[in-house]
Amino acid sequence: MSDEKNNIFYTSSVDEKSIGIRIDKFIAGEVEELSRSMVQKLIEGDHIFADEEIIADKDYKTRLGDCYQINIPPLKSPIPVAEDIKLDVLYEDEDLIVVNKPFGMTVHPAAGATRGTLVNALLFHCKDSLSGIGGVARPGIVHRIDRNTSGILVVAKNDFAHKGLAEQFFNHSIERTYFAIVYGVPKETKGTIIGNIARSSFDRKKMALVQNGGKHAVTHYEVIENFKNTVSLIKCNLETGRTHQIRVHLSSIGCHLVGDNVYEKPKKSSVNLPTDLKKMVNEFERQALHAYSLGFIHPKTKEFLSFESDFPDDMKELLNQLRTRF
Repeated sequence: MSDEKNNIFYTSSVDEKSIGIRIDKFIAGEVEELSRSMVQKLIEGDHIFADEEIIADKDYKTRLGDCYQINIPPLKSPIPVAEDIKLDVLYEDEDLIVVNKPFGMTVHPAAGATRGTLVNALLFHCKDSLSGIGGVARPGIVHRIDRNTSGILVVAKNDFAHKGLAEQFFNHSIERTYFAIVYGVPKETKGTIIGNIARSSFDRKKMALVQNGGKHAVTHYEVIENFKNTVSLIKCNLETGRTHQIRVHLSSIGCHLVGDNVYEKPKKSSVNLPTDLKKMVNEFERQALHAYSLGFIHPKTKEFLSFESDFPDDMKELLNQLRTRF
């Protein structure tokens, strides 16, 4: 959970299955906003505690019952720094840029992630041509995908383009296709999941389906490949774009994303896989989710543009192994 106002995060208590894990790995799995390298830097700055005791050792191992507090120091400067980070640019003109974001990259600076973000890279690549509507920390950012989700994003280079794209996202007219590798297979091979999504009242780092309040969310899904009912590849088309929408919706029908340490149940369902393949699936290092395609109307030319991005290497390798064995 988190206290966003004071930039304080808390992990869940360490259970028997989580004893002896390196502290940076455990916290990065608990707090999505933080990577292992970020956790290590916070340890160096004496910002992580276990029962009010500072953790100063980066090799510290988790202990039964521990609950860790992470104090994120305030940003030294609200203005992101331009960084020469290579971008996979799929399209660019004077109004917008379409990029293929790698997993592991945060979209914009936030507590615990001030450098190495997509915004840092865009500031270097685009120089002064990014929309200011998003503010100094989020210039040009019209929509986001999670740090450990890979795939396509469109960024506005001026306010006119920003307003035009934002209106399409608001009206749900943007075409978005994602692919997810999940445990199990839905009862129906094709369907639509409808359910309002809000911040979980039990765990603040999670989103959850709610009966009252929240934001309307609709996900259309289709099973593309079924590997012996233990793992499947699912295509998702988003009608809305809520935080963690695919992860929450697929989890609600019992299909937790492979590698998703936030929504994935502790008990793995890949028991019918060969030992080496089961290990590969269960130890996949991030949620197996890829923003495969994006389609929208160009705000200025009114031309419909559509882009696709092939699966990243880690998902390709996992699918290749599954296809080879089944």
